[in-house]
Amino acid sequence: MRLSEAAWPDAADIDPDAVLVPVGSTEQHGPHAPLGTDHVTAETVANAADDAYDGALAVAPTITVGVSEEHRQFPGTMYVSPDTFRDYVRDAATSVLDHDWRTIVFVNGHGGNTDALREVAADITRHEDAYAAAYTWFDAVGDHSSDMGHAGPLETAFLRHTHPGLVREDRVADARDGASDGWGDWTSYTNLAYDTAEFSENGVVGDPTEGTKERGEELLSLATDALCRLVAELDDRDTARPPHK
Repeated sequence: MRLSEAAWPDAADIDPDAVLVPVGSTEQHGPHAPLGTDHVTAETVANAADDAYDGALAVAPTITVGVSEEHRQFPGTMYVSPDTFRDYVRDAATSVLDHDWRTIVFVNGHGGNTDALREVAADITRHEDAYAAAYTWFDAVGDHSSDMGHAGPLETAFLRHTHPGLVREDRVADARDGASDGWGDWTSYTNLAYDTAEFSENGVVGDPTEGTKERGEELLSLATDALCRLVAELDDRDTARPPHK
């Protein structure tokens, strides 16, 4: 059930195995992909899991602005501080506990959110009568994960399959020409770059021309299956914390 489309009596009739909270960002994704790529992909995976899961799920409204200061030099990018993000996401997610919905899964589409979401999920699980997990779709697609980059082959493929009208196809080849091969500026296993503009001319990391529609279909299938498996595991998870030793 998509909560933003439901009336409250409809929500009252469900006992969801989990509440899925899509979380993304509004940030540059090169010259060819939309600023909303990360929240579009997160919401798409959450909705696909809702359709595929053998049980009841509730999909919360998508959180569309995340921890994205690393893209601040590119116009259109929006971001909040990690502290603001953690507080807002935690408050929004735990509001469902008023309805006795006790399992929460953050469905994430932005790498910059990952650490904060893990912290929020841990805090909820430790201090509430609930269990929360932070899932990032592009970490759950098997061998494809190594090609993630930024606005590169995976995200371009995903959008070509699910939202082809959002990809500026006439700019994809040029996006490849201005892209970086890797994320950051590394010395002694330490990334010295803090902003994307330090190492990528146009904000792209990886080759978006390798992101085919067929690959996007496979990515969505893999991400959806993985999310459904996670929800099934959490449905039986004990929310009680281990006692102090």
